[in-house]
Amino acid sequence: MITIEALDNLSKDRLEDAKILYKEGRIDWAVYTCGYAVELALKKRISQHLKWKGYPSTDKEFGKLKCLKMHHLDTLLTLSGVEDEIKGGEGFTEWSIITSSWDPEMRYSSEKQSKEGAKLLLEMVEKLLAKL
Repeated sequence: MITIEALDNLSKDRLEDAKILYKEGRIDWAVYTCGYAVELALKKRISQHLKWKGYPSTDKEFGKLKCLKMHHLDTLLTLSGVEDEIKGGEGFTEWSIITSSWDPEMRYSSEKQSKEGAKLLLEMVEKLLAKL
């Protein structure tokens, strides 16, 4: 199990990793890492919402909850208990930009990300994480 505290720390660490990758010109991986920062923050919120001590991390821990072993941000947001706050509130712009910029399958793509798009995504992820 990944504790709520560990999820929070990992999310912040992935954002810092994305910033470093961006500064070093590793734009595609900066963008990819941003998505994981959001994913981890959402899994933290799900754990809090369900009053769990953490989020499952092994097949045994997932057990009958294997449907939660995912990377789909919209689904994770729905399960987090804060969907209305994010999509219907001040987080709408950030959420829209993040979900239109990131897909877990992009790690297999040869399509290059723009430096401007990556910078915007970094800013939006930082703002969203402050709300999660």
